[in-house]
Amino acid sequence: MVNSQDIENSDDSVQIHQLLKRVEQLENQLDQVLSFAERMNAVESDISLVTDVQRYNKLRKYLTEERWFDADIETIQLIITIAGHKRLEELTPEEIQNFPCGALRVIDNLWLKYSQERFGFSVQLQIYKKIGGDLEATLEQNQTVVEKWGKQVGWRDDKRWLKCDQLDYSLNAPVGCHPSQWWNSPFGSKMTNYFLARLIRCGL
Repeated sequence: MVNSQDIENSDDSVQIHQLLKRVEQLENQLDQVLSFAERMNAVESDISLVTDVQRYNKLRKYLTEERWFDADIETIQLIITIAGHKRLEELTPEEIQNFPCGALRVIDNLWLKYSQERFGFSVQLQIYKKIGGDLEATLEQNQTVVEKWGKQVGWRDDKRWLKCDQLDYSLNAPVGCHPSQWWNSPFGSKMTNYFLARLIRCGL
């Protein structure tokens, strides 16, 4: 004889099974969406480079010739031009929060490609994350983390920041050392933290 309790348990089991199956379907759909987003980001970078190829030609030329110092200066020029300014002093930390992610990816990809993946914004960001840096640290403007990060990428010696002309502009420089001069903003640590936050939000 079938017990009513058994029937209720059976119904519950079916509902749980259906619910788990639905969750699995949703997870698969989410994976597909994330994968699509990653592909779109890659396509966006390619389109940015193709449609605005002249803008990045000089940077590519310097990097191809391993003229790291010139490429460093050109990176600054690209950033302030894309932001609509003529001088670095005009670009504020608040503005950098809305800097185009596509442009950052193009610049980063060029540095990665021609430096054998030793230099680039994404390399610098990964080092920052490895020593405990995250979005929260940028919001707090955690100077301790920034100083530790600066030492890792070769910008800091003992307890002082090195001047740009003291850096090694060759492939022998520490991993993540370049681009370097862009980070020497007149807005100091605030710009550093805001720019790191932008790199994180752009998914570099």
